[in-house]
Amino acid sequence: MMRPSRQRGFTLLEIMVSMTLTAMLLGMLSAGIYTVVNDWQNETSLLDESLDKSLALLQVERALVAAFPHSYIDYDTFERIVYFYGSDYEMRWVSTVSPQRRTGLTAWRLISDSEEGVQLMLTPAFSDNPDFRFEEMQATTILPNYQAEIKYLVQRNEEEKEWVEEWDGMEMQSLPIAVHIVLTPIDDFLDEEALEILAAVKTWQHEDIQPTISPI
Repeated sequence: MMRPSRQRGFTLLEIMVSMTLTAMLLGMLSAGIYTVVNDWQNETSLLDESLDKSLALLQVERALVAAFPHSYIDYDTFERIVYFYGSDYEMRWVSTVSPQRRTGLTAWRLISDSEEGVQLMLTPAFSDNPDFRFEEMQATTILPNYQAEIKYLVQRNEEEKEWVEEWDGMEMQSLPIAVHIVLTPIDDFLDEEALEILAAVKTWQHEDIQPTISPI
């Protein structure tokens, strides 16, 4: 009768070598997965930042295009005033558009802060001056590391138009025909490109209040 062959098992050295190779492979695989996930997260954060920036620009542009010649009574002079104020670094206006898609008119205040960036305030627009509510609010930074330079298009006469750096609704009694906003990085060493908004105001003239054409 034939004797059964004796089965040989793994030696301790072979098991240790196998475990070492397995650990090395798992380490290399984990490092690769970490690198891929980290790169994906970085690209996603950059994409989210780009989307947030584009969304902020789009909302401001839509709000300017849909700007409304909202008016209120100045109880000192009892005159009806068109609400719109603009300088080269700040702008306040009323629009039929709001980010929350609320019904009614919304007052917007856009501020260029040399340290915080471009900031925004929103409040409902009633029949009064919205500035009283803006004074009690805190601004939200929508474009950090950016500063804004704003200009306004005025109709001097039937044929002549001009870009100006200030707009006073109390004096002009109308909205500007268009608004041009140039957004540049606050720090020159930041790898950020300049942004731009050019919005034509559809309803720039109040139906009952005649605009002022004379120079500011």
